[in-house]
Formats: sequence, structure tokens, C-alpha cells
Amino acid sequence: MNRENLHSASRTNWAALEEMSDADVDYSDIPPLTDEFFESAILRIPVDQAQNLVQLDPDVKQWFRNHGDQYKTLINSVLRQYIENNKTQQSA
Repeated sequence: MNRENLHSASRTNWAALEEMSDADVDYSDIPPLTDEFFESAILRIPVDQAQNLVQLDPDVKQWFRNHGDQYKTLINSVLRQYIENNKTQQSA
């Protein structure tokens, strides 16, 4: 894809695409994914997303998930509160 393609309008009929069901899509020309495919597959994460990755212990993540669908917002709020509570220690 070149820069011109990024600025041109899409010719996709989005309304027709939205009306389609999975049954309307022909997958017959797509080969099945095998174990060999996944053994050599590489996960590529866009740079802007990769910079925001945080490794959480499974039990920590589960604890936050148990507190509702907005658990990511809750994690952010807890971290922000921690920062606010510890600002005085940083400046000392």
C-alpha cells in the first residue's frame, strides 16, 4: 500500500457488507490453518499499541475483571491514585 491509497476514498459498499451474514461469505478458497502455521506464526503488534502493553500476573488481572467490564479503567484509576498518593515521596 502506498501513500496515495491511504488518502483515497474506499469503494467498499459498507451497507451491503453489514447486511451480510457469515453464511453469505465463501471461505472455500481459504486453506485451513494447521499446527505448522501457528508454530511459525509471528504476532505483530503496532508500535503505538506495543508501547502500552503491561504484563499483569493472572490473579491480579482476574481480581480486576471480577469487579466489572470496565476493569481496564479501574486498573488505570488505581495506578493514578497510587501516583497521587506518592507524589510527595518523589519530590523528597
